[in-house]
Amino acid sequence: MRSLPLFHRIAGKPVLVIGDGDAAEARRRLVAEAGGRVVNAIGSDVRLAFVAVERGAQQISADLRAQGLLVHVADQPDLCDFFLPAILDRAPVTVAISTDGTSASLAKALKERLNLILPTNLGGLAQAIRAARNAVRARYPDIPARRQFWAQALAPGGPLDPLTTHANPASAILTALEGNSSHATDIIEQIDVPKQGAEALTLKQLRLLAAADLVIHPAEMDHEVLALVRRDAARQIGERPPAEARGRVLVLRQDA
Repeated sequence: MRSLPLFHRIAGKPVLVIGDGDAAEARRRLVAEAGGRVVNAIGSDVRLAFVAVERGAQQISADLRAQGLLVHVADQPDLCDFFLPAILDRAPVTVAISTDGTSASLAKALKERLNLILPTNLGGLAQAIRAARNAVRARYPDIPARRQFWAQALAPGGPLDPLTTHANPASAILTALEGNSSHATDIIEQIDVPKQGAEALTLKQLRLLAAADLVIHPAEMDHEVLALVRRDAARQIGERPPAEARGRVLVLRQDA
């Protein structure tokens, strides 16, 4: 990654927008849609600024940055502290696609492709999952068990497959709970990482990386492969898992 992707809550907060024309208006609309308050002057509580001017952008952005603001300058990525992604809104699910300012057209094309794939009621599924947290926690007190339940339910073809339209996601979750009477078992799997690295991994191997609770790997493992591991998964350098390992354990080995 060249930039850290973050979602910033700006509801009720002032956001500075400088400039006129279509670009400035688009940013004002974006701020308003996210619940922010568009302002045209710096105040003590302003933290974000959008600049959309034809001349003087470099000096304006430098002055704003000197006052502690994070600045985005329209069409000038070298002057930006943050970038505007192409946004696919399935609230509360939000998909943001960024190219670090290199190609807005590419980001837009990817957004349009994903828009055809992701169900329009995906937000309803997310809300149903949140509402079911206590019920799932009561059924599966252990964190590895809960992770396995959600992994199985949300897997391709599963009862909560996110790429499938669900007329009643809350009911689908209850059905999934009723159909999983046992707690998660401890599973140890292995991936022999090919010499070509991350590009040569199979779809099954990618899913194992995304589902693992603990990953055991050699010190020299390809960093691009490790980047595919779920971020909150535990990692340990070695050749075999410890005896006390629980949940979904994945052992990575580098092909010779």
